[in-house]
Formats: sequence, structure tokens, C-alpha cells
Amino acid sequence: MARSNLIPKARQNPLARGSGSLRRSPAPHLRADASTRSIMSDVLIALSPMLIVSVFFYGFRTLALTLTSVASCIAFEWLFRRAVKKPASVGDLSAVVTGVLLAYNLPASVPYWIPVVGAAFAILIVKQLYGGIGKNFLNPALAGKAFLLVCFPDVMQTWTQPFEHLPLFGPFEAETAANPLEALKNGLIPDDSALELLLGRHAGALGETCALLLLFGGLYLILRRVISARIPLVYLGTVAVVTLLFPLGGARPLEWMTSELLSGSLILAAFFMATDYTTSPVTPLGQTVYAVGCGLVTVFLRYFGGWTESVCFAILIMNSCAWLVDRIRLPQSRGGARNVR
Repeated sequence: MARSNLIPKARQNPLARGSGSLRRSPAPHLRADASTRSIMSDVLIALSPMLIVSVFFYGFRTLALTLTSVASCIAFEWLFRRAVKKPASVGDLSAVVTGVLLAYNLPASVPYWIPVVGAAFAILIVKQLYGGIGKNFLNPALAGKAFLLVCFPDVMQTWTQPFEHLPLFGPFEAETAANPLEALKNGLIPDDSALELLLGRHAGALGETCALLLLFGGLYLILRRVISARIPLVYLGTVAVVTLLFPLGGARPLEWMTSELLSGSLILAAFFMATDYTTSPVTPLGQTVYAVGCGLVTVFLRYFGGWTESVCFAILIMNSCAWLVDRIRLPQSRGGARNVR
């Protein structure tokens, strides 16, 4: 008789191949009385103050761009699932969150077709073709941004001055502004002070200007236990340490580090996208390694890459490695943990 047959069923490993005692479902895997919809609602609450500030900085065109992005994500998800005869999933609000995050990564001056194209790639290619929420291995919003950056680099890197309210429709001539990352790319400290970077009085994408509000939003998610503080703190900490030790152009280390942390989409991505349940590791050690990797790749690409903004590419690279990082040490149902080869 096989040895496994001598072990009572109650003591057999439910994760063993062929065992029917445990059925796995797609992420997010939750231990609390929370649904996907409630989680996404909390994320939207945390992101909403940033939308108000973007309207204040750039006018109601930013609201129209965000609504266009959200409506496109909802429409593409509903149409795809209807076409393949799968149950509708727009009620879980994940498509809404993807639409908001995608819009937050766009400049205020982009035409309205840009978020539509980005939403099509994010929802159809990255999310739904892999089976929907919980089965995609890349963050949809970041993948949509990366696709737009590669295909339309000039449009995606044309910034406007804060408080220059752009019209909703029709042609306009916006004054092109310098993004702080452009100065950092050349080894220079941005003209914007640390306070201006913190409060958002500088050129940037809709959702990355006011770092202070993003920090409050991230704190809200941590207090609500929607996310763990591990990934964002380790991610930001890694960037802080590396940029403090290795500033470019002879800049003062502390000033250089502060500018790197408060510029671009780093804080937005650290709290709202790098922490995505589906595309990040599930074990504490795996999350730490993943976050350190995000930080190291971000700094490497900012220093040596061809793009001024490299956060989205860094996180997408680490998304692709999340399954491998999780195999460093997997928890066992009983008897602690063991190394997995």
C-alpha cells in the first residue's frame, strides 16, 4: 500500500497534486470579510482627492480625460465578456480602477483618443485575454501606459504648466513645460523646490503631481488593510538609499534623493500599482525581494535608460518575475516553511 494511503485524509496536504480537498480561485485571496468590489471602492476613495487637485491645476479637461478612460475600460470589458459569453464583471469595479489609474498616468494635453487606445490594450490584451481579474500577470494600467509611451512618445511626454486650464474641446496651444524628471535625467536638480514637488506645483501627469495627497491615499489604504505597507515602504526605501549613495552630476545627496522620490509617478505606482494583488508576490519575503527589485530597476532605468519616466517599466519587469520570486520560500500548510527548488 502506498505511504500516502496510510496517512489520514485530514492530515494529508490539501495542496498536493490531485487533491480535491482545496479548490484554488483567482486572486485576490482574502482572509477577511472583504469583496473585490469593497477593495476597489477603497482604492477609488483613496484616489479621488487627486482628481480634484488635477482639475484645480489643469481644468475640467482632466475630468473629461478620466471619464473617457473609465468609460472605455468599462465598455471594452463588458463587450469582450459578452462576446465570449462570460458573466459580466464590470460590477467588481476593477475596470473603473484601471481606467482611473491609466488616466492618472497621462498628461493633461493628450487627445481624447489616447485613453481609449490605452484602455483597449489594458483591458483586452493584458487583462481579459488572460481570463480576467486575478489571472493577468501584468498590471493593466501600467501596461497600457507603457504601450502608449512606446507607440506615441511625443504625445505622452508633452507637459503643460500647472494652472494653465486647457479647453475641453477644439484646438489649443499649451505652453510646454519641463518635467522634473528631465532635469534629473541630465544630472541636474529640478528648478522646482521640494515643497513644490510635494504639493504638486510642477508639470507632470494628472495623478502624479501632488505627492502629499498620494501619501495620504496610500496611508488610507494601509489603515483600511487594503494593502500592506511592506511593498511601498521597501520600494521607496530602496530608491531613497540608492539615490542618496549615488547622486548624479555632483548634486548634494539629500537634495538629489528628495527630488528623485517626489518626481514622476514613483509614489503613485508604489502605493497603488506595485501593490496589485494579482501581479505581486504573496509571501512576505517574496514581497520584500519584489519591492527591492522594483526600486533597483527604477533607479537603473532612470540613470541609464532612454525614458525619463521608468517606473512603469520597472514594475512590469518585476510583475513578470513575481511568480519566480514567490518560489524563494513558500509557506506550507503544516510544519512551517521550506525552501522550494
